[in-house]
Amino acid sequence: MGVGYLRTALRLNSPSPEGEGEIGTRFGHGGGVTMIKSRFGYTLLLYALLPRALLHLWWRARRQPAYLEHVAERFGRYDIAAGQPLIWVHAVSVGETRAAEPLIDALQRKYPRHRLLLTHMTPTGRETGETLFGNRVLRCYLPYDFSFAAGRFLDHFRPACGILLETEIWPNLVNACHRRNIPLYLVNARMSDKSFRGYRRFAALTAQSLRQLTGIAAQGRVDADRLAELGATAMQVTGNIKFDIAPDPELLARGAAWRKTYGESRPVLLAASTREGEEALLLQALHRADIPRLLTVIVPRHPQRFDEVAALLERERLPFQRRSANEPIAAGTRVVLGDSMGEMFAYYTACDAAIIGGSLLPFGAQNLIEACAVGRPVIVGPHIYNFAEATQLAVDAGAAVQVEDARSALAAVRELLRDPARARRMAQAGLDFTRSHQGATDKILRMLKF
Repeated sequence: MGVGYLRTALRLNSPSPEGEGEIGTRFGHGGGVTMIKSRFGYTLLLYALLPRALLHLWWRARRQPAYLEHVAERFGRYDIAAGQPLIWVHAVSVGETRAAEPLIDALQRKYPRHRLLLTHMTPTGRETGETLFGNRVLRCYLPYDFSFAAGRFLDHFRPACGILLETEIWPNLVNACHRRNIPLYLVNARMSDKSFRGYRRFAALTAQSLRQLTGIAAQGRVDADRLAELGATAMQVTGNIKFDIAPDPELLARGAAWRKTYGESRPVLLAASTREGEEALLLQALHRADIPRLLTVIVPRHPQRFDEVAALLERERLPFQRRSANEPIAAGTRVVLGDSMGEMFAYYTACDAAIIGGSLLPFGAQNLIEACAVGRPVIVGPHIYNFAEATQLAVDAGAAVQVEDARSALAAVRELLRDPARARRMAQAGLDFTRSHQGATDKILRMLKF
């Protein structure tokens, strides 16, 4: 997740795993904060940071007004009816919400009499949940990790079971579930080396929270070993549920239709889920690359950056079109700005090769599994700590290549376009790689007891 311990409790000015800067701070890099050894000290620090948290909400709302919506939910006040019985799944932002899709589908099949509650911390996560699930689930914000707010949340919804995705360790919330005998699981759990070092600075508090969880489903053996060293006990290695995501046939058809509007004989490069600064690096590399008639599709990770990237393209005087304009792509257009949400499988389907964003600069990379799942050759940069195991497995399987920088990424694209046979082998390797690692969702379902 890229930050020190307590990242998920209050995120002030530090990037969340989705780069949204949700309320938190880099506790693992501070001075006096390393003295926190108990939930009492932790809670005192949360109260001390509360004014800054509220200021941060206002600051974020300057670019995303949705940050000032549903503020009461962040303190445990809800208008929506709970309904019983209920299963609660927490997915902090966009990536976790998309990863939750196979799990939520499976839960609804197995427990048809239960309502599903999906909680988030970011507006874009909430919007993604609405796009993916519509009225199939209830949705709201999970409150900040104050004891009173966690208690209100649990007493209002009274979940039969709680499921936290990836690296969500909230000491007061975990303790509140433990005291109410609500089973609480951490699933699809991952622990990068960077996050591990941060959590280790708060060893006693981390261990207490991990041991109060009913169970932990780790993505891989390295994640499990790090969690065990931090104090986790009730743990299994189940794999990554992102391999279980089934591409929506409607999105695949949409992508195929886009490919025709791009020009079926024209090479198409996708820069997927790019982060701050990466677009400029890629555009510089594009100027040097010798790839005739190349159409580059750039999809920024966060919607608040769509206009920023458009302004960059205008400064570079590159002819571009916006996806949101929904117009045929002109022959002279060199870049398509993917300013839409929830269409990533369509973007992957419409390209010949994909560069994975977040990997060219130290953001830890975004998910490469979706590109492999639709059979597209993948190029990743050097910064992969959020997806280190999946990336290495993809490289070993021949589905991806790892490069040092943007310039070498474009060189790899050029070689793939000049060698269609190799591109086809990588595409098939991606499909095989994805299928061979499926099954985590079923293992998690078997672990849940409530």
